[in-house]
Order: sequence, then C-alpha cells, then structure tokens
Amino acid sequence: MPLRYGDDPYVWACWLYYEDGMTQGDIADVMGISRATVNSYLAEARERGIVNIAIEPARLASLTVAQALKRHFGLADCLVVPSEETARPLIDRIGAAGAQALHRLIKSGDTIAVSWGRTVLAIGERAEIGGLQDVTVVQATGGTRASFAYTPELCAAALANAVHGKLINLSAPAIVSSNAVREAFLHEPLIESQFQALAGANKAIFGVSSLRPNSTIHTSGFFQSVSLQDYLAKGAVGVVSGRFIDGYGRPIRGPLDDCTIGISLEMLKNVDLRIAAAGGFDKVPAILAALRGGYVNVLITDAATGRGILHADGVTDIDQRPPRLRPDSQTTLPSGARTRVKKFLNDPDKVVEEMLDGAVRAHRNHLSPIDKSHRALVARDGPRPGKVGLVIGGGSGHEPGFLGYVGKGLADAVAIGNIFSSPPPIPILHCAKAASGGAGVLFVYGNYAGDVMNFEMAAELTETAGISVRTVLTTDDITSSPIEDRDGRRGVAGSFFTFKIAGAACDLGLSLDACEAVTRKANLRTYTIGVALEPCSMPQTQRPNFEIGAEDIEFGMGIHGEPGVMREKMISADEIVDRVMDRIFVEMKAGKGSRVAVLVNSFGATPVMELYILFRRVEQRLNAKGIVIEANWIGHYFTSLDMVGASISIMELDGELTELLHHPCDTAALKIRKE
Repeated sequence: MPLRYGDDPYVWACWLYYEDGMTQGDIADVMGISRATVNSYLAEARERGIVNIAIEPARLASLTVAQALKRHFGLADCLVVPSEETARPLIDRIGAAGAQALHRLIKSGDTIAVSWGRTVLAIGERAEIGGLQDVTVVQATGGTRASFAYTPELCAAALANAVHGKLINLSAPAIVSSNAVREAFLHEPLIESQFQALAGANKAIFGVSSLRPNSTIHTSGFFQSVSLQDYLAKGAVGVVSGRFIDGYGRPIRGPLDDCTIGISLEMLKNVDLRIAAAGGFDKVPAILAALRGGYVNVLITDAATGRGILHADGVTDIDQRPPRLRPDSQTTLPSGARTRVKKFLNDPDKVVEEMLDGAVRAHRNHLSPIDKSHRALVARDGPRPGKVGLVIGGGSGHEPGFLGYVGKGLADAVAIGNIFSSPPPIPILHCAKAASGGAGVLFVYGNYAGDVMNFEMAAELTETAGISVRTVLTTDDITSSPIEDRDGRRGVAGSFFTFKIAGAACDLGLSLDACEAVTRKANLRTYTIGVALEPCSMPQTQRPNFEIGAEDIEFGMGIHGEPGVMREKMISADEIVDRVMDRIFVEMKAGKGSRVAVLVNSFGATPVMELYILFRRVEQRLNAKGIVIEANWIGHYFTSLDMVGASISIMELDGELTELLHHPCDTAALKIRKE
C-alpha cells in the first residue's frame, strides 16, 4: 500500500475510486482484493465519514423543484435546469436540456409532432441522436412566409435532422383568410395524408407562449390580422401550438379558430408523450395553464420558473420538510398566537376609495380629481399648452407609488386601480385628455398583463380622440426574466427613476419622440432586485398573501407577492446586498468613473434604520469599483402594502440622464429644488 494512504485500505479504495476515477474491478486488481470487498470498503467509508458526498446547491434545488412539479401535476417526467447567475441565455439552457432529454425520450419508430417557437428550435439545433430507425417528424402547424428563424418549417426540419428521421411538412399556411378556405385545404388529398400522419403522432414537442407584449405570439407576425384583445378579454393567458387557453387550460374560442391549420388541442391531448419546453417568469401563468389543462406530461423548464409555477398553484412548502413527530405528539399554537393582521380600517371593501379620498385631501396642492373621480387624478400645476403630457398609473397598494409622483416637473396625471390591479381603460383615457397640451401624451407604466391590456385599449381610445400616444413599459426587475428577454421583465421600484426622467423631459418641452426615446434609455439603464423577509397582508382578508418560512428569505420577490427566484435561509444584511449587487454587476457594465443613481426602497414594513444599513453596503460595493453615486434616495418610494423587505435599484447615468435627474419637480413624494 502506498505510504500516502497511511495503511488505511478504506482511504486507498476511496482515493482510487473518487479521485483517480477507477472502476471497482480495476481497484480490486490494484489492491489484490475481491470486487465485493471494494464495494464494502466504499460503503463503509461513507458511513464512517471518510467520504462526504455533496450535491451542488443549485442542482439540488433544481432536483427538488423537478420532483415537486412531477408529483404535484402527475407528470410522467420533469427536467429542471438550475437558475444560473450568469448572462447565459435561458433559451440556450433549456434548449440544451431538451436536447439531452430527447436522447432518453425518443425511440426508433416514433412519430413526433413538432410545433414552433424559439425554444423548440433551440432543442432541434442542439440535439444529435444517432442509432435510431424509422423516426418520422411531422410539422404540427401550417407554414408561414415570415422571416424569423423559428418558423414551423425550420423547427420541424431541425428536429428531423437531429434524429435523422423522415420529415413531413404541412403543405398549407398556418393562418388562412376564412373557414371556407381552411376547409378547402383540409380536403386536399395531400394535406389529408399529412394530417393523418400528424394524427398518428405518439410524441409531441412544443413550447408555451405567454401573451406579454414581447412574446413569440406578438413578434411572430402570425396573428397580425386579428387583435389579440379578443382573446385577452376572454381571459386568455397563453398559447399552446397556436391555440389560446385560459388560466385553467380551457380553450378560448376566437376569430382565429376557424382560420388556423394545424394540430388542435384535442389532437394534442391524444398524443402519448407531450413534451413542453418553456421558461421565464413571464410564462408562469401560461405554463401553469397548460399543466392544468392536461396538455403536458413531460415538462422541461428552469428552477425559477418551476418554483413560480408551484407557488402560483398553492405549493409553498417546496423546500420545507415536515417536522418528524412522535406518534403521541401533538402540535398546538402558542397562547396568544394570531392568524390575522390588525389594520386601521373602516370597511375593507372601501379601503381604496377611502385611501384616495385621504390622499386628495392631504395633497390638494399637488393633485385634484378628474370629473370628480378619485381613480383619475391630474396635477394642479402640470399640464400646459405645447407640452407633452405624462400619464402614469397602476394598482393601489404601492403608495406613495404612482399618485405620489404627480405634480410639476413629473407626471401630469395618474390612473389608480384596485389593490395590485390595473386601472380600467376609461380612467386612463380621462387622464390622457386632462394631460394633453397638444403635443401628444406619453404613457409610462409597469409591464404587467392587465396594465398592458387596459393601457393599450385606452391608447386606442385616445388616438381616436385625436391625441397622439406613445408608450414605454418599465422593465427594471432583472430577476423576473433572463437578459435575452429584457422586454418581458416586470416594472418594479426602478420605475421611480423612469418616471423622474420622463417627467423632466416632458417639462423641458422636448418633442414626443424625444421624450419617448430618453424614457426608454432610462428604463434600459435601470436595474432592480427585491428581497422579501415577510409577506404582505391584504386589507380584505387581513391575512398574508403568501407564505415564507420563519428563517427564510426570498430573492426576486415581486411587488404583488409574485414568487422570487431563490428562497434560502436568512443571512446578514451585507450578504444580502452582496448577492443583489453581484447580480446587478453581471448586467450593468458601469466601471471606474461611471456615475449612478441609487434607490433603496422599503416594501412597506421595513424601517428606514435597516434601509440605511443596506445603503451602507451598496455604497461600499460601488465605491470599490470606482463608481460614483450622483444621487440617492432611501425610504418608502414603491411599497407592497405591509411587506417586510426591500429593493435596490441602480440607474447608470450619462450626461443627459444626469441633467434630467436633477431637473426640479414638486410632488407629494418627491421634491427637487433648482440649484
């Protein structure tokens, strides 16, 4: 025995196995013992603690999420890739994972229906499966003349090449002009035979599209002839193989149904193995709907999305193991324990109206109701002839968010919805008319499905009234979607900076085009991450709207209680800031000599004392890189009712943004004086 093993055969066997990578048979020959003895040495070494096997935390978390998804939704299988803190595109990671999964899922003799989309194409381009025979790949949706790279034809061809199989294309357009044209195509003998092959598929590969403005559905050009508002108004949350579904997976009937040539949802359900590959926080409602509808029995996604799906469907104990109790033990709540949160309320159903009434009374020097409605407020000293009007808005519960930023030099009008809900189109329209000074109106609001739908409807009504409208969505929450899906991110506390820049540009008399351009620049240069310690509680129920463990912390939490991307045990304030800043530095390329603005924002229940502790570390991290803080704000600027937590927002400045940031304004929540 070599001296370095210290006459310990257990150490010798473990070194050869784990470090040198030898097989048990080879080890038996080297050590001069039987293979059974080698196996015994290795097992006993683990029991004695000579060898400790650890799984990388991120991979362990993804395995936990995969098991929970498989169990909760009754899936045949589930593959979850870890959520990486890198700029590697999520589509690439899911594509690679899907390609890996196909090696196990695809067999000789299979007929595979292939839908279209960016993720489906990524799988086909990364897969290379040899040794298969008699595999047929069928294009699941009709063709298109669109120029994007992930057409149905290209997706099907990529997968056929990957499996070296026979390709059957659908020789018909995906969308035709009428049901009569569709029926004529379907009765053509060639297309009939192609549909027979599609109906015989035993496996299907498809993506799931959200209905966010940046989704494949919006950018593909497939549905240019039909307004998606028809489907959104009926509760559509996503698209599977060109078919719209609601939050429970039920098909949504609309004008496209009789004009679409491709696999139907009923046909998809008849396929034995239905493989869905999709990821991104914006897709959580759509993927959940597809799972609820039974269209998926193999899911390929990422850990953050998977966790969001489970949380959205009420599974909040993913990482929590139940306590081990003796059979005779009983758990009781400690005396005095409460399950409701006390609040200053009169009638919970009137909380928003009473809050707005109080706000108008408190800030009558800054804002006033439009047409006596507290849901549409206008700045008393804002709109003026020849000036672009700035309209902002969103749900209540974020105070001073939205209404606190109405006044001279900032927003001209604000539309307010119910708690965490979008304002309806009519109050937004009233705001647009009140803010208009003849130079057009700029809408700036957070990127949420309800807000997008209602503001878009209001924009159409405003345009009809002869007022030009431009829209900028705030998308500063960098944890809510990967970097390649920047337009799919949520707008959170960093909206504060975007509102400020937009208000200054409008107040200086810039054109509508110029106001839009600089507002977009401000949004693209703003990075936010939120961290939650305790949930918020809704006035109507006076109960928490989500659960978080007594010793847990959640990174990436949304301002409505949307799940974050990582939940782990509580750590120190400096460690929290370090993780946030490390993630921001991945995307923000500011270096020595750069200037930034900083917002350390309370979610409602976090005191300013703790915010200063967070800011202290933010300043240290920026200073270490030679980055100068041009301006900072610490306090309650964009809350989430009474949530315990905070967010850190950084806006990277240039000369133009710096000038606009310092431009004077006078609102209830923000006052900047002229120097």
